[in-house]
Amino acid sequence: MAEAATLSGVRPTRKDEAWRYSAVEALGDAPLDDWRTIEVGPGETFRDSFAIDGDGTDVRRLRVNVGEGATCELFGVIAGGEYARVEVEVTLARGSHFELGGVTVGGRETVREFVTHVVHAEPEATSNQVVRAVHWGQGTGNFLGRIDCVRDAQKTDAAQDFKGLLLEKGASVNAVPQLEIFADDVKCAHGATVGQLDEAARFYMAARGLSPELARKLLVRAFLGDAFVALDDEAESERLMDLALSKLDAHL
Repeated sequence: MAEAATLSGVRPTRKDEAWRYSAVEALGDAPLDDWRTIEVGPGETFRDSFAIDGDGTDVRRLRVNVGEGATCELFGVIAGGEYARVEVEVTLARGSHFELGGVTVGGRETVREFVTHVVHAEPEATSNQVVRAVHWGQGTGNFLGRIDCVRDAQKTDAAQDFKGLLLEKGASVNAVPQLEIFADDVKCAHGATVGQLDEAARFYMAARGLSPELARKLLVRAFLGDAFVALDDEAESERLMDLALSKLDAHL
């Protein structure tokens, strides 16, 4: 990723793969070498959720080491900032699991993105990443996800699932899934789709008396909900969902 460049004092540009669709001009003098380290010990379970809902530029970088048989779950919403980025580097030990559920929403000329690099360093580890993006105006949502399976990481099971929803012309989403596999007994899958609201579903709802605004909100809620299916905390799931939908309410 772009760590070497930032540590050497060279600011990232769009020529760097991990910053291809970023609003690098918005970085200014923001520090890029401030990493939060998460150590999940063998057999432990760690869960964290976060929300970005401020102004300006917000870049958060996490380095996660997941011990043997351990689980790390991260869930987040990027709903604020002219430019907001969450970057996660994960190293998985034998039999461990990493789960990511992420949502980006926004309009105007904002850019909001998840960038991940998951390394299956030992056998029998699993990972699952689900990211949903809803944008309008000139807003942009990005997901750059890389999965590495080293030669000894047999029985790996890794998946990425990205879907983007464009509410208006001019909005955009970008997905760059990458797989580097050196083991020969693995299951690695990725999927990326981009589309608009289902007009047939909107017509169906309107025929039953729902307003266009409510129909749109219900469809977006169902679309975003996939990102939080693995979050076994209903109250926290609702909090993250409400934050994302509040941006849609402001747009409507």
